Amino acid sequence: MERPVTLYAIFDPKPGKPALPAVVPETFSWLAAILPPVFLVVHGLWLELVAWLLKVAALVVLSRFIGDGAAFLLYVVAAIWLGFAAAGLRRHALQWRGWTFRGPRIAPSADLAQLEALQ
Repeated sequence: MERPVTLYAIFDPKPGKPALPAVVPETFSWLAAILPPVFLVVHGLWLELVAWLLKVAALVVLSRFIGDGAAFLLYVVAAIWLGFAAAGLRRHALQWRGWTFRGPRIAPSADLAQLEALQ
């Protein structure tokens, strides 16, 4: 039985920085969907974290007007959206920080995609 493969985006670090290439899988992120603040902190997405916290605060205030059930449903929809958007947010953050997009790689795991990028 063959292992499933995933598409990865490979980014090279800024010139002069000794770092391995960054590998971003183009898949749904369960961590982003289940624990959005943890995902945002782990990947250094600080502006997105502030936006997420403001969104949650707005839902808490709106829950008085739209009801707790509707506010919870909107939270779940936003968390699922973040799970789908996670790869794009990470790619954008890497490019904004000066990393260079090298190209896509198809590999069974992130480690193998990173190893292939080093060759």
